[in-house]
Amino acid sequence: MDEQQFMRGRVYGADHDDPDPGPQPGHEYAELVGGPLDGLLLDVTDWTADERREGAALTTEIGSYGPGGHALYGPRPGDGRRFDWHGDAP
Repeated sequence: MDEQQFMRGRVYGADHDDPDPGPQPGHEYAELVGGPLDGLLLDVTDWTADERREGAALTTEIGSYGPGGHALYGPRPGDGRRFDWHGDAP
């Protein structure tokens, strides 16, 4: 399995050693589209409607700012199941 296949279906923040890093029953997910976290799933189960509208600054080591940087994702208009990448931040 190559790295791209490995990342598909993975949940953002899942431990790399987790034998089942995929979605869990009873949880709600948004797919991250574009940017360094493309294809990962973001668990939005406990997010309020306001939090979902705001989107997220997700810590990542593979963005433009390297370790400690953030990838900015927000909900796609009309499709809250997908969060589009809006750029990177320190």
